[in-house]
Amino acid sequence: MGVVTETGTDDASLPLAGYTVAVTAARRKEELGALLDRRGARVVYAPAIRIVPLSDDTELVAATREVLAKPVDLVIATTGVGFRGWLEAADAWDLPLVEHLLPARVLARGPKARGAIRGGGLIDAWSPESESSAEVLSHLLSGAEGPLEGRRIAVQLHGDPLPDLVAGLRETGAEVLTVPVYRWVLPEDVSPVRKLVASIVAGTVDAVTFTSAPAAASLLTVADELGQKAELVAALKDRVLPIAVGPVTAGPLDAEGVASSQPERARLGALAREVVARLPERDPVLEIGAHTLQVRGFAVVLDGRVVELPPGPMAVLRELARRPGHVVPRSDLIGSLPGGKDGHAVEMAVTRLRAALGAPVVETVVKRGYRLAL
Repeated sequence: MGVVTETGTDDASLPLAGYTVAVTAARRKEELGALLDRRGARVVYAPAIRIVPLSDDTELVAATREVLAKPVDLVIATTGVGFRGWLEAADAWDLPLVEHLLPARVLARGPKARGAIRGGGLIDAWSPESESSAEVLSHLLSGAEGPLEGRRIAVQLHGDPLPDLVAGLRETGAEVLTVPVYRWVLPEDVSPVRKLVASIVAGTVDAVTFTSAPAAASLLTVADELGQKAELVAALKDRVLPIAVGPVTAGPLDAEGVASSQPERARLGALAREVVARLPERDPVLEIGAHTLQVRGFAVVLDGRVVELPPGPMAVLRELARRPGHVVPRSDLIGSLPGGKDGHAVEMAVTRLRAALGAPVVETVVKRGYRLAL
């Protein structure tokens, strides 16, 4: 059984205190998790994919031999770790890949790919400012690298088949060789992903981060297998915030009509900052008499201190905060409680809520319901 690791803090000065953020990444998950943890988040790890090791990938061996069969005119390196891994794997297999690519024009999609090209003893010829495959395609279609018809172009893939780039090049009459340097597949233990699907549907996760398109697609696939894809998509469109590292990563979400937040640059640090920028802004700070209150994910920030609440009291407070100052009938609060329950359960939840907050935040309006004491 897989284990979902969680961390967290009660330091209200940290912007993500009281929020739960899921990490679906397989590679560098600890790095992203640490960035979120330092900002106060409770981090849930559910790697939605795993990488097939290069040395075990017969598909990569076959693709490399195909590249070596004839001279190559252009090479597109899409990721640093992928291109570096390809060169290292070829060397381990005693295949003269670097020597074969020396006469070719090597294009780098971004700075990390450029570093891998140079580190491998090759020369990078060009790199797009946007670090996008779309700009690479536009550059090639513009004729900047000469006519493409009849030329051999090797495209290093990074888990995503890059259909737009590959199809666009093939339409020019070029011979396009795709090199799947590493492949994404479902993790051997899918239980953390299944648990994450349940948490998203239940709304106990506040944000889900995605660093690759295959991870987003994998989460949707697992939800579909569980018969909960519609519920997952609905949750990602509503309370749970999806945050993708870039537009390519967001592709599977876009296909389901799920809009995601994205940082300006496709970097882990920028992704963590995007979570900080987007999560707290959804929850307004309320002035309740002499007190300030912000309802977050699993906790509230009351007068600068984090107060973690059980699900029942939190559900009641969240419902009251949606209509600050207005009386919320008991019937509405019953519907907000986990499992529905009854009027007595509402009274118990309010009692526990008042005890936890230790401040006169919730008022009883006789025979009508409850409201925040604005």
